[in-house]
Amino acid sequence: MRSAEQQLPCDCDIRIKRAYEQSEDSDGFRVLVDRLWPRGVSKQRADLDEWMKQIAPSPDLRIWWNHDPERMDEFSQRYRTELDDNPAVDELTGILRAHPVVTLIYAAKDSAVNHAAVLRDYMREHLAASES
Repeated sequence: MRSAEQQLPCDCDIRIKRAYEQSEDSDGFRVLVDRLWPRGVSKQRADLDEWMKQIAPSPDLRIWWNHDPERMDEFSQRYRTELDDNPAVDELTGILRAHPVVTLIYAAKDSAVNHAAVLRDYMREHLAASES
């Protein structure tokens, strides 16, 4: 059975942004979703509201993938499988329901080949399924 918090509708806007980009007020609630701290970024510059290491891909999956674009589809499937069993998804769901805009912060260089894009899409689907 879902908690009352999980049953609330979510009209949140889920965005992704590199940790190396300047924070903006329009980012809303900023959540770092990397297991490792972004190299060369101070805590002040990161301007985070939350750091959710536990929502990131497992170390083994991250090492296997190595941000190889040719492995992106398989990585996405494996990461989604990890997320299906990850209790941090419920924590992130609560954050998404509590804030109209949430920006998932990541350190990867490629804006398309990164785990935050997979996580954003997964959470959108997860929220839509929980509302139906």
